[in-house]
Amino acid sequence: MTTLHDLYLIQGQSPWIDNLNRPSLRQGGLQKLVDSGIRGVTSNPTIFQKAMTGSDAYDEQFRQLIERQSVEAAFWDMAVDDVIDACAILRPVHDASGGADGFVSLEVAPSLANLTDPTIEAARNLHERISLPNLMVKIPATEEGVPAVRKMISEGRNINVTLIFSLPRYEAVVEAYIEGLEVLAGDGGDLGAVHSVASFFVSRVDTEVDRRLEKAGAEPALAGRAAVAQAKLAYALFEEKFSGPRWEALAAQGAHPQRPLWASTSTKNPAYPDLLYVDQLIGRHTVNTMPDATVDAFLDHGTVARTVDLDVDGARRLLDDDLPEAGLDMVDVSRTLEQEGVASFTKSWDELIASLSEKANAITGNGH
Repeated sequence: MTTLHDLYLIQGQSPWIDNLNRPSLRQGGLQKLVDSGIRGVTSNPTIFQKAMTGSDAYDEQFRQLIERQSVEAAFWDMAVDDVIDACAILRPVHDASGGADGFVSLEVAPSLANLTDPTIEAARNLHERISLPNLMVKIPATEEGVPAVRKMISEGRNINVTLIFSLPRYEAVVEAYIEGLEVLAGDGGDLGAVHSVASFFVSRVDTEVDRRLEKAGAEPALAGRAAVAQAKLAYALFEEKFSGPRWEALAAQGAHPQRPLWASTSTKNPAYPDLLYVDQLIGRHTVNTMPDATVDAFLDHGTVARTVDLDVDGARRLLDDDLPEAGLDMVDVSRTLEQEGVASFTKSWDELIASLSEKANAITGNGH
């Protein structure tokens, strides 16, 4: 038994790995992580870019695929294959948890982030193409993405809502989930088959807030606190929204709460503890998706104790009073982070397609 097993068995938090690559799938790396307590996998365009350009594991399949289709279509074939393989590795976790865990997440193309209908079409297509009960399709929580989430939930599909940076947007995501379930219930659908997570990005909040605090000449004591504080308030909101008569009516029909997922949990500032965004956010019905180094750190020296609802009043005071008094506009912070998040994934996507195109040209001789 490891600290990752304890995290789930004692505190009810599911540790997931924020990485998906073919060498890990084929050489037993992911299986080893699952054996050590990892209960799910998340991926994003940046992760696929690193996997496909930093390894020759995809070359043979890619060579065959580009003989008959575009570079972008070839990417999706390779990504889908990886997700299917990962779903197989996680399937025992999924089955043992009664379908509550063991998910693998695949994101729609980042170019769709601000387009509702194409996002719906792409998410539906991935679900139908992969058609496995432990697949989650990732949809960004942009203004245009939220209605797509509602629609997908109303069709009974598992969704990982990604790139959440603010409490108001998180509330909108929860509302979309609940509304989607209500539509599904009205259509006679199986609410018990639907699972979703709301991915709240954590470390990037401190990176942006700290930068602005320093620029404003604010108290150094305010630095490195906003991200955890905001996540704690998100958890308080989770507990509030998934209780009371409206939710209980859905729960009576088998509905599951949409779990908060803490994403971007590696520490960006080397001055901060390496497990700042893990140890401080442990609580029931949550997920923490960690990159490899953070998983290793937690296995080595993680602390298994419920912390997500400690000093919620202090968290509220920081966000409502202390940061605004220091000149911080959290609405603007979240807007900036969302735009940067979409831009970052789009850049990774563009670089991935460009590098695969170069590889295709070299293979086919079209680049000469």
